[in-house]
Amino acid sequence: MRIFVTKNYQELSYKAADIVEDYLKNSSAVLGLATGSTPMGLYRELISRYENNGLSFQNVQTINLDEYIGLDRNHLQSYHTFMRENFFSHIDIPSHQTHIPNGLAEPLDVECSRYEKLINEIGPPDVQVLGIGENGHIGFNEPGSKFSSETHVIQLASSTRKANARFFDSVDQVPTHAITMGIKSILKSRQILLLASGTKKAAAIKRLLDGGIDEKFPASALLQHSDVVLIADREAWSEVSSSSETIFNVEYL
Repeated sequence: MRIFVTKNYQELSYKAADIVEDYLKNSSAVLGLATGSTPMGLYRELISRYENNGLSFQNVQTINLDEYIGLDRNHLQSYHTFMRENFFSHIDIPSHQTHIPNGLAEPLDVECSRYEKLINEIGPPDVQVLGIGENGHIGFNEPGSKFSSETHVIQLASSTRKANARFFDSVDQVPTHAITMGIKSILKSRQILLLASGTKKAAAIKRLLDGGIDEKFPASALLQHSDVVLIADREAWSEVSSSSETIFNVEYL
């Protein structure tokens, strides 16, 4: 694992964009994408480079991690809407080259199988962007998720629903289940780009680096991958022990 520690969120986003842009030199790149507040700065920076520097996404394929079950793709809080409003509609990527699970599909197990087949056919991603939950979830793989899991239906932990309630009128409106790429699905990616920002993520980053591999902490599966880049700002890095700094390749930016 390579680690970059940045002064702030803006520098984290800029460094992440540098890494993603390197993959876009390959016109047929496949990007694995995430939703939530953490990658927003990355998407804004990539949009800026498209608008000002000629960065193109015309031949890129994207694969998103997850989607809520029960929300129409045009629902204000669906991840289809999130990606469209915060990224896809601002760049030159054709819509048919963007892929997100269908949260209204029936039966859901067929949709999970379809999505995993899609990952294998057009991917796996050259680089998979990830955030990390306060409980260590990656995608929507909650504590206890099998490392051998592929795309599947997951019941969301109460802590995850509470964390995501800020996007809804109340926690009661947050869906209880989602379709998510499994941990095995994520680990198929050639490179994984893990982003962490803010003091709320500090304990999770400390646990990731200090706590060993355990299915009770899903992000620890990343320690089994051969090419992981962690970018954390100073706040997210604040609880990491000095011993971890000597074990891992850490660069301060």
